[in-house]
Amino acid sequence: LKRSSILRMALSGAETINQDEHEESFILRAVRIAAVVALYWFVSITMVFLNNYLLDNRELDAPLFVTFYQCVVTVGLCWLMQLLAKMCPGVVDFPSVKFDLKTSREVLPLSVVFIGMITFNNLCLKFVGVAFYTVGRSLSTVFNVLFSFIILKQTTSMHALICCGIIMGGFWLGVDQEGLAGSLSWSGVFFGVLASASVSLNAIYTKKVMPAVDGSIWKLCFYNNINACILFLPLILVFGEVGRVASFSRLTDLSFWGMMTLGGVFGFAIGYVTGLQIKFTSPLTHNVSGTAKACAQTVIAVVYNSSSKSLLWWTSNMMVLGGSSAYTWVKSREMQKTAHGGPQDSAKEKLLPGEKENPGV
Repeated sequence: LKRSSILRMALSGAETINQDEHEESFILRAVRIAAVVALYWFVSITMVFLNNYLLDNRELDAPLFVTFYQCVVTVGLCWLMQLLAKMCPGVVDFPSVKFDLKTSREVLPLSVVFIGMITFNNLCLKFVGVAFYTVGRSLSTVFNVLFSFIILKQTTSMHALICCGIIMGGFWLGVDQEGLAGSLSWSGVFFGVLASASVSLNAIYTKKVMPAVDGSIWKLCFYNNINACILFLPLILVFGEVGRVASFSRLTDLSFWGMMTLGGVFGFAIGYVTGLQIKFTSPLTHNVSGTAKACAQTVIAVVYNSSSKSLLWWTSNMMVLGGSSAYTWVKSREMQKTAHGGPQDSAKEKLLPGEKENPGV
């Protein structure tokens, strides 16, 4: 063999090895991303159905107490994660948090909004069920645009406003179809609108409060839930839920408390898997995944309840989900143009923390 032939064979062999390594790394990366997305879907869908089960309990009409207990579980899990991080530093990564009264006061305005968000969210789920839940609290994107203009003085492009119009059209069509089917709960719709507004305010206040917790989402989670636990106590007293809890027949039933604790665990886990999905994909991909998850969640609820829905009812869901995904895509494109030196007007439009989340999550 000539030296040129030997060299050519050696190079072709190296290319084959590099190609094999590239294919193997691509497969591993694809499997890892698929596993993360599947975990997010499982945790998110399970959490929604579990909360619906807990809140739909006709014997215990105490949604504030259920939400309060989930906040207590979250605080306990934060302490546990800190302990595990100290014991296994290379395995568990969790920031060390010591309660500071000054930081707690700085987080307090966000905690008030946070209480409204989780309470109205659970009340919406209680009255409308899982099937209509996606549409019921779909206006968070619309409120994001409204509050960004009122509070932050940020303008929004025409394309983004068109997406908001599609979402609002889907919302009203969904309400109309629920009314025609005889299953509409105006209380559920009312709480859904309040939940959507609270989600938007939570995104804005999160942006303002983040420096107080050194930009750590877990520190914010810790202080938010401690404040929420304290603030929930007078609310539970005022709304008379203490008597309802005291007279509950299953108060000493371990299976009931097991389900309550499991709801708190999934509530804590959703924050972790959401961050994990964004880390391994992107905010835009996370939104697309959330849209698909919301669609699957609605289909599962309809099939599980053996419901029959009209074509216009399904159209309303598609309008809400499609409009939400289109809005995120439009905003991401505008941010890319800004990053590459685009028009100055688009620099006024920034994606809020809450806009990474799909209304159906």
